[in-house]
Amino acid sequence: MNYVFTGPESSGKSTLALEMSKITNGRYVAEYAREYISKLNREYTQEDLLIIAKKQYALQEEAKQNADKNICFDTDLLTIKIWSEFKYGTCDEWILDRLYSNSNSFYILCKPDFPWEYDELRENPNDREELFKLYESELQKYNFPYKIASGTLDERVNDFTQRSSL
Repeated sequence: MNYVFTGPESSGKSTLALEMSKITNGRYVAEYAREYISKLNREYTQEDLLIIAKKQYALQEEAKQNADKNICFDTDLLTIKIWSEFKYGTCDEWILDRLYSNSNSFYILCKPDFPWEYDELRENPNDREELFKLYESELQKYNFPYKIASGTLDERVNDFTQRSSL
């Protein structure tokens, strides 16, 4: 089974994805945006989002081809679509054309129900609840199966490990 961890900034996606990859003995696929943006010596642009999307897609497809176990994706193209539209008002067609590439995955929508933590790559501490609703709306729009993860890391892990789908 493949899992995609999604949601607003500072909602515990990376932490939960990494923990769930350990628990399910799965492969963890990191969010490429963090690596890419941390190396820029300037503000990122919408064109950078397409570069990020293409690399994230390549990493995800490579993981699917080489995995004989669960995969935990710390984001996917849906996140890049949402962020592009939220920040720039549009999204590149290349991203839109590949949105269903993880449609057979189970999405875990991380709720921002704990304090925002500063990180030099994060930029939106005030709109997390609005973004959460946007993520949920998009998951419903594309009919992607999902579950909301809320509470502490232990509560989130316990919630999912008690379910037969893991």
